[in-house]
Amino acid sequence: MTRSPQWLDGSFENPQPILNNWERTLSDLFHSSPDNSPRMPVVVDRIDPKRFATPPEDGLRVTWLGHSSTLVEVDGHRVLTDPVWGERTSPLGWIGPKRWFPAPIALNELPPIDAVVISHDHYDHLDFATIEAMKDWDTTFVVPLGVGAHLEYWGVPANRIVELDWWERTKVKGLDIVCTPARHASGRFLQQNKTLWAGWALVGSKHRVYYSGDTGLFPAMEEIGAKLGPFDLTMIETGQYGAGWPDWHLGPEQAVLAHRLVQGRLMLPVHWGLVTLAYHGWTEPVERSLAAAKHDGVGITTPRPGQDFLAQTPPPVERWWPDRPWKTAEEAPIVASQIPPKLREGHPALPLLPVPAAVSPQAAKQATPKPQAAPSVNPPATNAPPTAPQGAGPTAATPPAAPPSADPPSPAPQGAGTKPAVPATVVTPVPSPQGTGAAVATPHE
Repeated sequence: MTRSPQWLDGSFENPQPILNNWERTLSDLFHSSPDNSPRMPVVVDRIDPKRFATPPEDGLRVTWLGHSSTLVEVDGHRVLTDPVWGERTSPLGWIGPKRWFPAPIALNELPPIDAVVISHDHYDHLDFATIEAMKDWDTTFVVPLGVGAHLEYWGVPANRIVELDWWERTKVKGLDIVCTPARHASGRFLQQNKTLWAGWALVGSKHRVYYSGDTGLFPAMEEIGAKLGPFDLTMIETGQYGAGWPDWHLGPEQAVLAHRLVQGRLMLPVHWGLVTLAYHGWTEPVERSLAAAKHDGVGITTPRPGQDFLAQTPPPVERWWPDRPWKTAEEAPIVASQIPPKLREGHPALPLLPVPAAVSPQAAKQATPKPQAAPSVNPPATNAPPTAPQGAGPTAATPPAAPPSADPPSPAPQGAGTKPAVPATVVTPVPSPQGTGAAVATPHE
């Protein structure tokens, strides 16, 4: 883990430092939207387990379960992303952000799952209760560097955990799973940035799916598209953003831009619609995503929680959410710092928005950001730090404590802790799907 290019001075770092405006965050706390959570029950499709008996006609079917949890059926494989079945996204089971509706299907009703993919260890993406219920499953957990320590401490056997760095890959029953860069952070309770954060590409025999994880905008999105795209479907985070943390999450307009940069065909907005972690209206992410997608000519789908769809023939956009007030991009812009203007060229939804300068602890720590690899091609024109370290926006307004300088992850609430050895990986260069050199990682037997 410490040999990773992303590891610097005892913690993981982003190539571009991230902007934290705590004064603005505190100000927004007192101007939170009165509609940041539903007033009426959310429309949810209860999933009949029998539906999984029939494979998708076109080879790619996706069921959105709320927030960033999805069930992806791609070319004969089933993958769960960031499964969260717990009631609260919090280190404590009795307090903290509470989900608005139960999961559309019980864990024990799910079909056999080939891989569980985790983007990072924040509480709204890595849920102790869910992993504990899954620990005896015959499935492979594919996670970024360091996250395996949590899983193994919670009882997942080491030989079913694969840890990857950015641009490394592994095969699970023939499905190629590639770890992609992201611009975010990690941490549970006081341990911050001791594990890596990432996005994921699922490369099947006929279809490709990109999941952004939590991320701000960053230049290497073009490189993801050049190396691994084009993608039949992108699942891009669009919600839980704020002007006080513009580099932690994309926001809707930049989510559409990210979709284009990675060369996506159809976009599924995720990271919204389940829990309140920021100050914006709860329907704002999807409303703004629809507006930006229409403006840019991008295909988009907005299924109800629990609703499945075929990527090749998605259903028409249905506004199943209530008509509530929300702010436009002009009224509440979210624009990442340190992004070359060229990256925004050809993106009509973002031409006039200001680009903030970065003033952050990371910027002071790093005199110059680490270089990014130059993108191979330009793709065709075709989403805080929450105020709390783990994403619980309105519940806190103080910066996270600085982690120790060189210690490995130590035990965190709910049993997450260090382990003597996450299963070693053997990494060897192999050609990527487009012929570029990536790496393959498999558990050491």
